[in-house]
Amino acid sequence: MSSLLERARACMPGGVSSPVRAFGSVEGDPPFVARGAGPFVYDVEGREYVDLVGSWGPLILGHAHPAVVEAVARAARDGLTFGATCAAEVELAERILARFPGQDMLRFVSSGTEAVMSAVRLARGATGRERILKFEGCYHGHSDGLLVQAGSGLLTLGDGAAPSSAGVPETVARLTDVLPLDDEQALRAYFEARGGELAAALIEPLPANAGLLVQRPQFLQLLRELCSAHGALLVCDEVISGFRIAPGGATERFGLTPDIVTLGKIVGGGMPVGAYLARRDLMRHVAPLGPVYQAGTLSGNPLAMAAGLATLTELERPRVYARLEELGAQLERGLAAALARHGVAGSVVRVGSILWVALQAGPAPRASAAIDPAAARLWGRLHPRALERGLWLAPSAYEVAFVSLAHEAFVIERAIEAFSGALAEVRA
Repeated sequence: MSSLLERARACMPGGVSSPVRAFGSVEGDPPFVARGAGPFVYDVEGREYVDLVGSWGPLILGHAHPAVVEAVARAARDGLTFGATCAAEVELAERILARFPGQDMLRFVSSGTEAVMSAVRLARGATGRERILKFEGCYHGHSDGLLVQAGSGLLTLGDGAAPSSAGVPETVARLTDVLPLDDEQALRAYFEARGGELAAALIEPLPANAGLLVQRPQFLQLLRELCSAHGALLVCDEVISGFRIAPGGATERFGLTPDIVTLGKIVGGGMPVGAYLARRDLMRHVAPLGPVYQAGTLSGNPLAMAAGLATLTELERPRVYARLEELGAQLERGLAAALARHGVAGSVVRVGSILWVALQAGPAPRASAAIDPAAARLWGRLHPRALERGLWLAPSAYEVAFVSLAHEAFVIERAIEAFSGALAEVRA
C-alpha cells in the first residue's frame, strides 16, 4: 500500500470521496490520478492510461479540452462564485432547452443527485401525491427516497451489502415502490393497484448504472401511456445519457416524451452541475413562482456555466455524433473480437459512445436481476490486469465505459490490445 493511500484512509472513509473509487470489488489498490489530457489519465507515479471512464461520463470531449479550459479560465478571472444570476446561466439554459422540445423551463443545481431529488419534490408538489415508482438497478443519486435497489454504487461496495443504505428512515423508503425493468405485466398490475397514488415514475431511459440495460421502446412507451392515464408524471433521468447519445439525449433517440427531464454530467463539461427541465405549467410550482422550495448557493455557478457552454459549442460542430458512433463501434468490434479470441463468454452492449461488457453467456441482460454474479468476479480479476497494461476501466462489473471525441482510432486500438492481453492472462 502506498503512503498516499495510507494517508487517504486515515482521513477519509475508505480513503475516497465516493465508494466505487475504493476498488472494493476488484483486485488491487486504486491509483491516484494526477492529471488528464485528451483520452489519457496519468497517475502520481507518471504512468499513462487510456481512460474509458471519463469521470463517469461527462468528458465527452476528453480531458482538459482547450476550449473548455480556456472558457473556465476566462470565467475564473471574473470571479469563482456570485450567489447571483449571471448571463452565462441564461445562455446555457436557452441552449439546453432548445435540445429538449416540450420542456419550457429549467432550474440549475450542482449535481445529478440534486436534480433528481428536486424533480421528485416538484412531482409531489404538482400532483399532491407522495408515492414514487422506480425500477430495479436504476440509480438516481443518493437522496434518501431513491436508495432502494439502486444500481452499481450499492452493488459494488465490496462487502456484500444489499442495494440499500443505512440511515434511510423506513417511513421514507415505504413511499418508494420498485418494479423490475422490462416486465410489462408487472407494470400494468402496479398501475392498476396504485396508479392513483403515484406522483411520479422515475426511469433511466437508458439504464447505465447496473450494466447497460437497453430497454425495448415498447416498454418505455407503455410506461409513458400508463403515467398519462393515471395522472402521474414521467421523470426521465438523463444524467448519464443526456447529450451523450444524441443532442437531445435518450428521449430524442427513443422518441419518448417525459414530463420532467433530469440532466448532469456533460451539462457542465466536467464541472459540478445538474439541471431539471419541465413544462412551464409544472415549473411554475417552483419557488419563487410557487410553493415547491428548492435552492442552492452554487447553482448556476459561473465556471460550470462557462464549461457547459464551451462543451455544447464543440458538440454542435458537424458530424460530432457520427464520429462518436464510429469510435464506439470500433471499440465494440474490438472488445467482442477479444472475447471470442480467448473463448470468454460475453457480449458487448453499446448505444452510441456508451459501452458495457457483459461477461456471461446468452443474450445481453435488460434487467439487473439477469446479471450473473460470476461476471462480477471475473471482472474483478480482469480489471487489475488491464490497469497494468495501461487501460483505465471502471472498477465495477456493473459500470459502463465511455468513448470521447479525443479517443482517436489508434487510441481505441491500444485499449483493445490491453483488454485482450488482460483477458489472455485471466484465461491462463
